[in-house]
Amino acid sequence: MRQRAISLKTEIPGPRGRAILERKARVVADPLSISLPIVVAEARGATVTDVDGNVFIDFAGGVGCLNVGHSAPRVVEAATEQLARFTHTDFTILPYESYVALAERLVRLVPISGEVRAAFFNSGAEAVENAVKIARAYTRRPAIICFDGAFHGRTLMAMTLTSKTHPYKVDLGPYAPEVYRVPFADPYHGPDATAALHDLERALRLRVAAEHVAAIIFEPVQGESGFIVPPAEFVQGLRRIADDHGIVLIADEVQTGFARTGRLFAMEHFGVEPDLVTVAKSIAGGLPLSGVLGRAEIMNAPGDSAIGGTFVGNPVACAAGLAVLDTIEQEGLVERSAAIGAEIRERMEGWRERFAAIGDVRGLGAMLALELVEDRATKAPAPALTAAVVEAAAARGLVLLKAGVRGNCIRVLVPLAIGDGELAEALDVWEEALEAVLA
Repeated sequence: MRQRAISLKTEIPGPRGRAILERKARVVADPLSISLPIVVAEARGATVTDVDGNVFIDFAGGVGCLNVGHSAPRVVEAATEQLARFTHTDFTILPYESYVALAERLVRLVPISGEVRAAFFNSGAEAVENAVKIARAYTRRPAIICFDGAFHGRTLMAMTLTSKTHPYKVDLGPYAPEVYRVPFADPYHGPDATAALHDLERALRLRVAAEHVAAIIFEPVQGESGFIVPPAEFVQGLRRIADDHGIVLIADEVQTGFARTGRLFAMEHFGVEPDLVTVAKSIAGGLPLSGVLGRAEIMNAPGDSAIGGTFVGNPVACAAGLAVLDTIEQEGLVERSAAIGAEIRERMEGWRERFAAIGDVRGLGAMLALELVEDRATKAPAPALTAAVVEAAAARGLVLLKAGVRGNCIRVLVPLAIGDGELAEALDVWEEALEAVLA
């Protein structure tokens, strides 16, 4: 019998956790609400230990920031060594080698041919904001096209590009101008690729002139909307339309990058190249770092000092980013992601056969999701059931994460460092939670 990773010693939260959450309520702003009342003391690999000594298996992965695992040894060592040497200078004032070295590696790895350049920032939202600025500088055009269901961040332009109104946009406008939203191809809910591309081309005739559009931005797998994987012909159609009209194609790989989908970058699944790629989340193993990677002539278009920022490309985070790439390569995490994904998908498909409330199973590699519905025929969303499954799993020691514009999806962002025994245990616990709620 394998040794269990999960160990529950108290109710959740336990007494120490409750005390900290009570303190939080007195001093932290209310909008920073808590999804699960698990107050973390330490974490390793794919497990998290709370302040009361309870051990959980983590399928949330810091919302996709921990593909290499919690406290990955190479990342900890590299960040610690850099922290002892210097913490900050501002790269554009006093440059340092780790920024250059990380750029060198990523421009070779990103699926864009020809000469490629990189620029680093702090968050995924910052990467998106700067990708838009770069595209506008290159094309000398104002408009941006984005998609229903998209999530691109919480700063002004990124929030405008984001589709879900609650909780991300309500009462926070007015939004940035010259943003136009069109349907995203969705194999489960529709529209199909042909209809979605038709809607985009129609928008270029009736809503915004194609010659005014700087960029089309999209997620190769939509994240917050529930891990929607568009058909390849849709992504290929975006490339064709962008080429036809001189539009920059931006792939937002903030959540899909760094081995999550069974490829280093999700765009490798679709057979076409973007012009720009935004990266963040797992790029530095949980430290704040993001970037824009893209064709040199586009990346070089803004004027001198037109992009940047005080903390962008922090040296500690860049050192961690290099260690993340070492970990992915030396531990075979791209291949591991594909293997983990195959095992999880097989279990999910079995659950779909058992439980009528599971309407869809979808994703790429280890980026997978279930969608729960009240009725398979109508596909009416079941957010209450979804929340109940997440809570039942947490009570049994498994951290799951909801998603979806309707709040009825459960997504997998498990650290790829998870062991075989931990993975099997986690899936058994998830199944127990499904049985408790759906049977």
